Amino acid sequence: MPKKFLRRLAPDHEKLKQHKHLQFLGDALHLPCLWHLNRRNVASAFAIGLFAMWLPVPFQSVIAALLSVYFRANLPIAVSLVFVSNPFTMPPMLYFAYEVGAAVVGHPPAGFNFEPSIEWLQHGFLLIWKPLGLGIFMMAVLSALLGYYGIHWLWRLHILQHLKERSKRHKHPQDK
Repeated sequence: MPKKFLRRLAPDHEKLKQHKHLQFLGDALHLPCLWHLNRRNVASAFAIGLFAMWLPVPFQSVIAALLSVYFRANLPIAVSLVFVSNPFTMPPMLYFAYEVGAAVVGHPPAGFNFEPSIEWLQHGFLLIWKPLGLGIFMMAVLSALLGYYGIHWLWRLHILQHLKERSKRHKHPQDK
């Protein structure tokens, strides 16, 4: 079930290999391990995608693609998970990361009033960058660990359930 389900959701790897924005990866796109759906590749892809989604930089999907090639993880899953963070979800995610970082540092949360101006970047951002950076890093690592081990756990549960059903079918073939 996990492979069938993931295969249905995954984009066609031949189309992705031809995608103009992924051509910078060159021959690395043709590595079979980037397209396989097994427990290790999928778990690694979840870790990479969930880590990269916390990075407050443009082109998170490129970072996820590079990490997928480096760690030999499933490329479509890693890149797809990055899009959990988008212009609507990123502000609450960053605020939560700031709150986590401020709590860990012991810095009283400064109710920062964001203003899209150079002055705010020069003064306001200087007050929050340490707790924000720490919170982003902590949330990225925590998300990656939870994604990696969560997929391993769910995959194992699925296999055990499949073996249980198969055993039941073999014991009682007349119950079909």
